[in-house]
Amino acid sequence: MEVTKIDKNSKAYPDNLKSIFNPPEELFVSGQILPSDDNAVAVVGTRTPTYYGLEQSEKISYELASRGITIISGMARGIDSAAHRGAIRARGRTIAVMGSGHGHIYPPENRGLYEDIVKNGAVISEFRQDMPPLKANFPRRNRIISGMSKGVVVVEAAERSGALITVDFALEQGREVFAMPGNISSMKSSGTNRLIKEGAKLIEDVRDILDELRYAVDIGQADNSVQNAGSGDRVIDMSSDEKTIFGILNDMPKSIDEISRIADFPVHKVSEVLLRLELKRLIRTMPGKNFVRV
Repeated sequence: MEVTKIDKNSKAYPDNLKSIFNPPEELFVSGQILPSDDNAVAVVGTRTPTYYGLEQSEKISYELASRGITIISGMARGIDSAAHRGAIRARGRTIAVMGSGHGHIYPPENRGLYEDIVKNGAVISEFRQDMPPLKANFPRRNRIISGMSKGVVVVEAAERSGALITVDFALEQGREVFAMPGNISSMKSSGTNRLIKEGAKLIEDVRDILDELRYAVDIGQADNSVQNAGSGDRVIDMSSDEKTIFGILNDMPKSIDEISRIADFPVHKVSEVLLRLELKRLIRTMPGKNFVRV
């Protein structure tokens, strides 16, 4: 992948970063940063999430990206990777900020994700090509994640999660902070739940973010998308499996077991297809893990 250098004085340097304390003197970029990427939200969290955390990170990122908002994250395992995947699934834009040089993609298993992000946005670093992923680099890069965005969403984080370092930078930079509530008995949600108690904006869906950022980002496109959600003239690509499951659902709630029996699909396959349909905002989950069309 080709890597270009952007100096702080260049017109291509992100406007959001220019306003923070101690911005990087230069950025090494694989992919392309667009002016529209100033319309961005960071999504961060633990590297060892629960299924709930992964699901919510991908879902909220999908919904933001589908409304024209660029997703910023750190390409780490867990919540970060799910955030990037959600934006890519929505055919939106996403930017990853690495804690190493481009010659040391980290974690190494995310090489494929790195390539997908480059095709749908950019992977950036303030470190030169040969910089390895040193532990000290990651807190430093977090100021760029928050600095590139207008707000930071913490999906799932423990009390000492590195994601909370990003929150500290966000507050110093005057960015909005959002937190998704989690299970009160889960240590992986203790950090996010504390953020809510301390004044972070509690989010339950994408509208909570859009409402708060109304004057910080250009959400004209977002408003239109919310108003048109569920309209009959949307064209949504669906696989054959998604069409099968979608055809079974209506406005009467059905359980996974019932859908599995009707479709003659194994339960794990039904679960995967339901998640994809929910990310496309074609269905929603009802109490008791039942599903209906939107």
